Amino acid sequence: MKILIKNGRVIDPASNRDEVADVALAAGRVVGIGGVPAGFTASRVLDASGCIVAPGLVDLAARLREPGHEHEGMLESEMAAAVAGGVTSLVCPPDTDPVLDEPGLVEMLKMRAEKLHQARVFPLGALTRGLAGEVLTEMAELTEAGCVGFSQAEVSLANTQVLLRALQYAATYGYTVFLRPQETYLGKGVAASGPLATRLGLSGVPVAAETIALHTIIELVKSTGARVHLCRLSSAAGLELVRRARDQDLPVTCDVSIHSLHLTDADIGYFDSRMRLSPPLRQQRDRDALREGLADGSIDALVSDHTPVDEDAKTLPFAEAEPGATGLELLLSMALKWGQESGVGLTRALAVLTSAPAGVLGNALGTLQASCGQLVDGGVADLCVFDPLAHWVVSPGELRSQGKHTPFSGYEVPGRVRWTIAAGQVAYEASARA
Repeated sequence: MKILIKNGRVIDPASNRDEVADVALAAGRVVGIGGVPAGFTASRVLDASGCIVAPGLVDLAARLREPGHEHEGMLESEMAAAVAGGVTSLVCPPDTDPVLDEPGLVEMLKMRAEKLHQARVFPLGALTRGLAGEVLTEMAELTEAGCVGFSQAEVSLANTQVLLRALQYAATYGYTVFLRPQETYLGKGVAASGPLATRLGLSGVPVAAETIALHTIIELVKSTGARVHLCRLSSAAGLELVRRARDQDLPVTCDVSIHSLHLTDADIGYFDSRMRLSPPLRQQRDRDALREGLADGSIDALVSDHTPVDEDAKTLPFAEAEPGATGLELLLSMALKWGQESGVGLTRALAVLTSAPAGVLGNALGTLQASCGQLVDGGVADLCVFDPLAHWVVSPGELRSQGKHTPFSGYEVPGRVRWTIAAGQVAYEASARA
């Protein structure tokens, strides 16, 4: 299909492009920005007047819940949620059932996703078999099957020797290891340690759970040279350790979730289980530090941490509720909200959703590396067209994800996706009433 997007404001953070221009797409590629190639006849014209034309969003943390957790999310529903949110590339962790520790499971997931012709799925392979933290997986075979990195998901790796060997293996082949820094035994609480958790009688997770794990990871990175991506930082102290590591030119990147960027432990209110998240929401000083870190580039990417949870698992007492929230459809809006409140501007707000997360994936993207998260001539035609001035109220019942629980329910947020184009095809189009 040949598509012409007219009159939109084209913003590409990777190239610092910001101009009103037409964009021509053909055969799944961008064939013209600002000018239509000779002989180009569009089979469809999209009028993007008043809209931003940006690269498709890249989300580094989105659980699709399949296989094994279909009662919480089906691949069809979560992929529909992705494109409704402008996300055209997403990374899914390996904590499915069965765990993504065998090449056949990875190939099956990728094949199922490709048949839907929506967002691109980049699986993370399990770092250890069954995520048990004892025996390393065959990373080379999993990479050939399509994994872009390796992770323990939310399962802490208590055995430091196993982690050392895993990082040595990864460093040998240039693989990236995605780790959520949380010490095994200190991280078993349900809320951030502090006055609020004490007052509510909730078991706490101290900041030390994050910083102890970070100290260990950083020391192992120093000794192995492995490339590590730190997932969902939650504290000011943790961010400071990452800054020091980066000052030493260690190959470390990191991200923060939309929840930690906007919420604090005070939002738990009277045991609101929608705020039961992992990592737990921390104090205002931590949130403010994370917002500054994302603005100054100390934090590379913003992620949805999309984790659909079904009704039965969420409508329980706070400590018993399953952690997680739906987020794919909120990622763009929460980034724009942060951008407006912090004054960083639209280009930076889009960079943390496009070029920066694509840069974290790097060589693992293969042939897509040169254009994923970018809008360039000849690049892959993954685009998000949105109205930055349109505001909408988050209504769980209208979300396309099978998981309807979000701590942002009732929020009025900026940015309405008009069209999402994946591989040159219109994967999502907003209805007239939207």
